[in-house]
Amino acid sequence: MKLYNEYIKEIEERKGQGLHPKPIDNAELLSEIIAQIKDVNNVNREDSLKFFIYNTLPGTTSAAVVKAKFLKEIILGQAVVNEISPAFALELLSHMKGGPSIGVLLDLALGNDITIAKEAADVLKTQVYLYEADTDRLKEAYQNGNAIAKDILESYAKAEFFTKLPEVAEEIKVVTFIAGEGDISTDLLSPGNQAHSRSDRELHGKCMITPQAQEEIKALQAQHPDKSVMLIAEKGTMGVGSSRMSGVNNVALWTGKQASPYIPFVNFAPIVGGTNGISPIFLTTVDVTGGIGIDLKNWVKKTDSNGEIVRDANGEPVLEQVYSVATGTVLTINTKTKKLYNGEKELIDISKAFTPQKMEFIKAGGSYAIVFGKKIQTFAAKTLGIDTPLVFAPSKEISHEGQGLTAVEKIFNRNAVGTTPGKVLHAGSDVRVTVNIVGSQDTTGLMTAQELESMAATVISPIVDGAYQSGCHTASVWDKKAQANIPKLMQFMNDFGLITARDPKGVYHAMTDVIHKVLNDITVDDRAIIIGGDSHTRMSKGVAFGADSGTVALALATGEASMPIPDSVKVTFKGEMKSYMDFRDVVHATQAQMLQKFGGENVFQGRIIEVHIGTLTADQAFTFTDWTAEMKAKASICISEDETLIESLEIAKSRIQIMIDKGMDNGKKVLQGLIDKANKRIAEIRSGEQPALKPDANAKYYAEVEVDLDLISEPMIADPDVNNKDVSKRYTHDTIRPLSFYGGDKKVDLGFIGSCMVHKGDMKILAQMLKNIEKQNGKVEFKAPLVVAPPTYNIVDELKAEGDWEVLQKYSGFEFDDNNPKAVARTEYENMLYLERPGCNLCMGNQEKASKGDTVMATSTRLFQGRVVEDSAEKKGESLLSSTPVVVLSTILGRTPSIEEYIKAVEGINLTKFAPSHKLLVG
Repeated sequence: MKLYNEYIKEIEERKGQGLHPKPIDNAELLSEIIAQIKDVNNVNREDSLKFFIYNTLPGTTSAAVVKAKFLKEIILGQAVVNEISPAFALELLSHMKGGPSIGVLLDLALGNDITIAKEAADVLKTQVYLYEADTDRLKEAYQNGNAIAKDILESYAKAEFFTKLPEVAEEIKVVTFIAGEGDISTDLLSPGNQAHSRSDRELHGKCMITPQAQEEIKALQAQHPDKSVMLIAEKGTMGVGSSRMSGVNNVALWTGKQASPYIPFVNFAPIVGGTNGISPIFLTTVDVTGGIGIDLKNWVKKTDSNGEIVRDANGEPVLEQVYSVATGTVLTINTKTKKLYNGEKELIDISKAFTPQKMEFIKAGGSYAIVFGKKIQTFAAKTLGIDTPLVFAPSKEISHEGQGLTAVEKIFNRNAVGTTPGKVLHAGSDVRVTVNIVGSQDTTGLMTAQELESMAATVISPIVDGAYQSGCHTASVWDKKAQANIPKLMQFMNDFGLITARDPKGVYHAMTDVIHKVLNDITVDDRAIIIGGDSHTRMSKGVAFGADSGTVALALATGEASMPIPDSVKVTFKGEMKSYMDFRDVVHATQAQMLQKFGGENVFQGRIIEVHIGTLTADQAFTFTDWTAEMKAKASICISEDETLIESLEIAKSRIQIMIDKGMDNGKKVLQGLIDKANKRIAEIRSGEQPALKPDANAKYYAEVEVDLDLISEPMIADPDVNNKDVSKRYTHDTIRPLSFYGGDKKVDLGFIGSCMVHKGDMKILAQMLKNIEKQNGKVEFKAPLVVAPPTYNIVDELKAEGDWEVLQKYSGFEFDDNNPKAVARTEYENMLYLERPGCNLCMGNQEKASKGDTVMATSTRLFQGRVVEDSAEKKGESLLSSTPVVVLSTILGRTPSIEEYIKAVEGINLTKFAPSHKLLVG
């Protein structure tokens, strides 16, 4: 009983951390536990029973296989356990969700013992996680005249697995808890530096917000045992930033309900609110868990007697409170009237939180059950030869006769499944769509694997064109946590059918390329739908949605996703970029000009940004689409000229070929298939059969923004504004300031060039600037450290071939060595250039960090508190986000440069230029 003794030792260690036993997923350990259960005199028998019943993970884990087999033996009388009756064994099978448990239930239901068969059938009627192998068995049995199979299919056709569930309560009492003022990043709910523990739900739960906040939540629960705690972002949006399932899991763990008494630390039905609602990607994750997300609108812009917005000394709108949601406030959610009440007083209409589809998610305990339920109902009706009974709320289909289509509407119409044939759908329609490309990243990948196991999936859907598992979020430090987690993840995903950054067999060199960059390369269809486990899954071809680990798992398992077609905001450009400006400045200026035009209202939030970028290839255009996560957009689409798209596809082909040459393709030749699709797409464009994706001339937009390039006269910086008196204004991405704001004398402690916001051109700009500075000053001397992390190995190889890497080596004091990767995160930096391994590095905040209290100038995307840099006792850490040349010069000077110094430093350097297309980009 070696494994059991090791498990007991681990339990004692966890006790010291205030933790319960870790859930069991290992078959060998559970086999030892079962042996002790069978031995009635075993001293460990009582504990073994508890572990078997209450602490074994369900789904397709190897432990679940062993558990299901033993329960089958008990039901058939082949094993006798006094504490587990056959009826209780069936109940335990019903909580195992799918996979081996479904196999056992089918064995029993289609077996010869009619009594057991009927009992097993009753359990099967409650299950929805069936796959082709399971439905094939049912279909064959039905066609062979099996009455039990017919009975099960008739129940499925009626969707009794859903209709017999309890109805959603009419009134839900909540007590409020203000989690923070201003936008609440998912980093607060699930910190990046604790990414290693996400698959250990109880342990990870201890990192949510603060220990003090956790105690306050427990105190509220003690005072209000009949109410749910609602976490609130006061004066802000809940769940901005990363699309973390772990964030929602933590909220559910502390404030939700236990999904099953036999599955530890899996909770559902969290309730969250925000003055400005819930971030779109976070709201999707809330839906996954059957939760409720409410747009509170409890603060509004103050207006004067003329209806004009009142502004403060800084020109910011003054907010006034409509009603209070202070911590401890008791409110009532009425799911029938779809309104929020304080006692008898009606506060606000919340019908958007209770659409028919969302009500189904809440009733079923999550969106997965509905997705799988609809599929199993359709299968059953088809097998029985009947029309599918109308049980679920019909998908909303909005069609405006004579109205053209935006780019995203065109993509959704092409990929839609289950919609009325021939009907053209516009924004607001609810759509099931096929997914072409799926990406899983490494700090949520273990959770994605858990989700796949829990929904009993064993192989990638055949309708997915390609899927990739990255290693970029843990690229900086190959520490013990990474060594324990990453190989296991890569093995699982490789077996599942993904292209993996690390080869479990060790044939090819491990890649740590930034996932969004890889997805940007392997997306070869401008009408594709991409789902990725990261908020920056925003490609410059097709339309991409950042998603939680569960939605990624669903896309991998089914090849589908469900969502409303979002409204679009059209972004066009006029004027001319100044020679000394970088395209990153255009990106920031877009946000600033949009906010200015709409009086501080962010019209991008929750919508698609259709950016008419036209002339920029995929690498450069990605700088814009990547930043749209910080604009709080749901996604973005690049409208390109035909020749520009062809050029982007040729680049993609060459990079996919490099992956093939390294040995990364799998048995199904997925990567070769993508090259073939790229060639086909290029032929379609050149022949005129299907030009590059463009909207119709008469498409309708929520808003239109025209960016005036002539107004961008100096570099633009996104500032966390850490000392703003209004706490809600700190750490947003909406404070965009010109370089001159800093007066050329703001101290910079560290610079960072890297992560997904830079491309090969940025690396070349860095090399050119270093040569320029040496020519001007006679030497290159850093007054602040400069950390450089190229996005991909392909880029490093291309820089080596073109001579730029040699330049970077010349000026560097450290260069990564893949044969001897760092095992410990860097905590101190010297004033020199660090050439770090390709990957996310400082932007992630889970491994490398700047020194506490530093002022960092970075090309990164994240400026949230504690992400790139934490506060010290004396000073707040701040991460200012800017272009590559500004970062380089800031580290050379040790301070922000003046505009004159900047212009001189970039003289003659080939910055990322952009000239708007002069072609009419409509189709």
